[in-house]
Parts: sequence; C-alpha cells; structure tokens
Amino acid sequence: MSLPETIEIIPLRQPVEAAVTVPGSKSITNRALILAALAQGEVILKGALWSEDTEAMFHCLHTLGFEVSQQADPHELCNRTITVKGLGGVIPNGGTTEKPLELFVSNAGTAARFLAAFLCLGQGVYRLSGIPRMHERPQAALFQALRELGYRVEAEKGNDKLPVKIFGGGSRDAEALAEKTGAGNNRSLLTSAATRKCTVSIAESSQFASALLLSAKTGGWQVQIAGENEDESPYVVMTERLVEAFPFTGGTFQIEPDASSGSYFWGAGWVMFALEMLRQTPPAGRWTGSPVTVNAWPDSGWQIDADFPHFLPFPAEVSREAHLGDSIMTAIVLAADRDTANNWGLREGHEAVRFTDLGRLRVQECERVAALRTELTKCGARVVEEGDTLTVYPAVLHGAEIETYNDHRMAMCFAILGLKVPGIRLKNPACVKKTFPNFFQKLAAPAPAGLGATVFEIQNGRQVRSLAGNDLFAD
Repeated sequence: MSLPETIEIIPLRQPVEAAVTVPGSKSITNRALILAALAQGEVILKGALWSEDTEAMFHCLHTLGFEVSQQADPHELCNRTITVKGLGGVIPNGGTTEKPLELFVSNAGTAARFLAAFLCLGQGVYRLSGIPRMHERPQAALFQALRELGYRVEAEKGNDKLPVKIFGGGSRDAEALAEKTGAGNNRSLLTSAATRKCTVSIAESSQFASALLLSAKTGGWQVQIAGENEDESPYVVMTERLVEAFPFTGGTFQIEPDASSGSYFWGAGWVMFALEMLRQTPPAGRWTGSPVTVNAWPDSGWQIDADFPHFLPFPAEVSREAHLGDSIMTAIVLAADRDTANNWGLREGHEAVRFTDLGRLRVQECERVAALRTELTKCGARVVEEGDTLTVYPAVLHGAEIETYNDHRMAMCFAILGLKVPGIRLKNPACVKKTFPNFFQKLAAPAPAGLGATVFEIQNGRQVRSLAGNDLFAD
C-alpha cells in the first residue's frame, strides 16, 4: 500500500509534546556522494538520506561504474549507510557520441547540476535527463562556466537546459592514467591547465557554484563566483566547508539531519502553542520554547535552515537570502493563520509579515511564489505578491483542496497548517518522496516520536478511511 491520491489532515484536538527524528540532509548527502566518488579509497556515509533525490544520485554513480552499496539505518527508516569506492577522479564508464551513456536524474536539481560538472572529469560522452519539470529548470550559467573551462556541453533543444550531452575531457589527476590506458580521445577539448578558469553566476541558483566547487580540486579548476551575495551564499559556504572536512583518502563521514525537513516539526510546535492559547480564556501564556523538538538538531552552521527555531515568533520581515532557505515556505504558510501568527503580544504589534528575496523559489520544483499565494488564498488568506516579495496578512483560515504541484515542500507546509485548520486536503501527497518519504508516518505516529495526527483518505470528496503504517509511506 502507499499514499492515496488525496488525503485530509485532521486538526489536533489538543497540544502534544514530541521529539521527532528527521532524515539526513539532502543537500549534504548529494554533495557527499560526489565527493566520495572523487575520493581515493572507500568512504562510508552514515545517516545519508534515502529518498527520490538521493536515490537518483546513487543510481547514476552506479551506472557510471562506481562500486556503491547501501544498508539500512537502525535509527531512521529513510536513512542509509552508503559505501562508495572512490577512484580519485576517474569515472569508469562513458558512452560515445553516437550512443551516450544515459543518466536519469528524475526531479533532482542537485543531481542534475552536481553531475554535470562531475561528468566533465570522465573520458566519455554522457546524456543527462530528468522529468519534464527538470527540463524547465535553469542550467545556463553552469553550462557556460563548463564551456569556459574548455568542455563541450550541448543542450538538445538549444536552450541550455536538460536534456544535455556532456563530452568528458578528463581531470588533471586522471590525465596520467588516460595516457596509460589510451582513453584520452576527448582531452583535446580542454584548454591548458594554466587557463582552466571560469566565472559562474549564482543569481538563479547557488547550486551552479557548488557543482563546480565539488569537482574543482580534481579538475584543476579555478572558479570565480558572481551574483547576489556571492561571498556569503549559505549553500556555497556549505559546499566549501564540506570539501574542507571530507575524508578524501577514505574513511567515515556523518550526514547531519535535514534542517529544512525539521522546520515542519518546529512549525508544528508553534501550532501547538497556538492551540494551547486558544484553550485559555483569556490567553495568558508566554512563548518559552517549542513543545515539539527535532532530535540531534544540527549545530555545525552548515545549514541556513537550522536557524528556523529562532524565527518563532515571526519578525516583521524575513529574507530568503539573509535569514532562511527552503524553510521560509514553512514560515509563509504559518504566518497566514491568524491564531498561529498572532501572539498575544509576542510579535510587537505588526499586522503582517513580509517575506522578501523569493526569486529563486520561482525556478525550483514549481513556481513556488505563485503556488503559495494561490493555495493560501484558497484557504481565505490575504497574500500580496509584489515583485519577489510576499506580504502575508494573518486571517481566519478555512479548509481547501490544496494543489501540491508535485512539490514536496508544498505538501509538507500545508500538512502542518492542517494540524490547526479544519478541512485541509492535499492532492498528490506522495510527492514528499523527493526528500522525506515517511513524513506522514511521522505526523501520525503517537507522541513522543510523532504528533499523533489523524490522516484520512479522500475519495469523491468524502473521507473513506483513516490511514496508518505503510499506507502513509510515499514510494
């Protein structure tokens, strides 16, 4: 069994206290998989996320000829211990111009971009493709940077998006091996090592820079980053710190829990506080901390979304670039509900919350700015879109059928809203498989490991059965 096409989240009758475990970071897992393949020797990744995005990367490495294996994690269903035998910059398999080696990345932006740079280190021809939405997402800045480095990159539709053919030219460290084996047919495509430099813009996505930085040492590349906040982009900083800390001669690397996935449960704690206040006449409580916490909350400073708990209660303005990453979507949804956003004096009297610098949300799994405005409006919220800013005015919300746009974060954000607002129904809830396949199992598990929520299957507009166990797993 698996998640049905439409589900309804039933509001909690009373607050609960919980300590929830969330799977490993997708961002760190997919970066670590690339670095493990570049290492010289066996690398064991513990606490690695096992979801649609990371499985895509894992299977691409296997197709490329790397020895990769995965074992269950005793502490978390959607984590794995992944072992990769790195080959020091050598990519074993590759296709030809007539028959490129096919690599399917599904809807994983990290896999598409990180692999695009990584494949340039190979000696063959490769074709990267994904689902239709992946073929719409921006890639041009990365492809242009790879061409500056001397590699041949051909987008099939001439639009610098996937599908794309990449002609490997080898790495600096693999050139000696290529001479010995005769596998040097594409090396003529490279410029000399002295001029192997590029500039990449991160205006549309910081993943372009991260893709280059992950493979830069092996490729002998000098990467200059341009665009907004190029010196402090949190995901670029994550990549740089990961490269510094990674065991390139072999060893074990621990993946920390995903902070953006954890934001839903910190947000649920804020909902619990609102529920508790509604039970009091008049409300007399003070916010002293969340009754719902996330186990092993990351404190490395690598994930910008680890700051999410500090934004409860919400300030008057929150920036996607300066304050939060993907978890800003959680904040936007929670800020729309009057009781959840209001504070009994906690928010210093401001009537709305402005969420700024949201441009990158438009080119991710869906056009998230428009999607958030549209679906919140269905629920009775007042949301004003001006440029890349959403201003959210808290309102009394009601239930609605939520279109998730095949976007995992839309599904999870509105599921948390459903813990408070009656009648929240989610279409295609299985889209959470991208990063958090057991999200709804966590939501429904009894406290303290979960929130004890009730989830119904909806057919023909009616509740037909309560879901539990494997029926709540997204596969």
